[in-house]
Amino acid sequence: MNGDSTSRQPDTYVAGTTDPAISGRPVEVSDGVFVIGDNRIPFVPNVGIVVGADAALVIDTGIGSDNGRVVLDHARRLAGRRRLYLTVTQFDPGHGFGVQAFKDAATVIYSDAQRDRLRLDADSFVPTFRSLSPDVAARLEGLDLIDCDISFGRRLDIDLGGITATLRQWGPAHTRDNQTVHIGQRVVFTGDLCETRMFPILPYFPPFDKHFDGRRWIEALDRLIADQPEVVVPGHGEVTDVHQLVAVRDYLRYVRELTRLLWLDGTPAQEISTVVARQARTIWPGWDGPRNIRYAALAFYEQFEREK
Repeated sequence: MNGDSTSRQPDTYVAGTTDPAISGRPVEVSDGVFVIGDNRIPFVPNVGIVVGADAALVIDTGIGSDNGRVVLDHARRLAGRRRLYLTVTQFDPGHGFGVQAFKDAATVIYSDAQRDRLRLDADSFVPTFRSLSPDVAARLEGLDLIDCDISFGRRLDIDLGGITATLRQWGPAHTRDNQTVHIGQRVVFTGDLCETRMFPILPYFPPFDKHFDGRRWIEALDRLIADQPEVVVPGHGEVTDVHQLVAVRDYLRYVRELTRLLWLDGTPAQEISTVVARQARTIWPGWDGPRNIRYAALAFYEQFEREK
């Protein structure tokens, strides 16, 4: 699969909206668990603030220091004098390029995979994201990429005081450093492993991003579904439940299997992407970002090619 990162970008899902600004106020979705919704604005994540008796955990920051400061202000208002922790569901501009606002204000926690991505890939993301729109470029002005205070391997439990947050590293899946955050048994923040009513982007854009593993992504969703969370906070889109995890898992399974069958039959990659996109849109007609179906088919095609 050829092409550069700037010529193949994910669909947006709010026509005419380009400024990736975090707005709105935190909404409590479970005891002590608050979400600042993305309002379906491109490149804005759902942001979490989890408040225990002793400490609070912030999950994701949005793009740039201004968004980070907005999130920090909300966190301080909710947490009061409690200690602050910060983590991100993946280290890319949309989710983690506002960390600098939390320097000296929170203990920053990344997985080892996120720390590696910061050191190896993050600088290359900046020019690509700046090319998306003037508003995105403006959000990245004065960017300072911040390392963590604590890193971990596959799992870390944080006692917030009466509430335990469990950070779990899944990558490579959607990307090399996917992380979920579980609040007890009831709530899970999925990051971009799940989105609500959107065709997920499979970011296989070599050399810019090439760490997609569709099989592991599906396996991760299988395990999250088995946990049967009551509240699912996706990377983007409305807060939902376990049924959306099932829907995304089933979509990925469908694209993978149809791509595999056409690949075995010797169908060229671009023709495969056209067929898969046409079929998938008839099955999930209400989802946004239909251009992302083609990327998914091409990403699975490339995985089959690498593994043959």
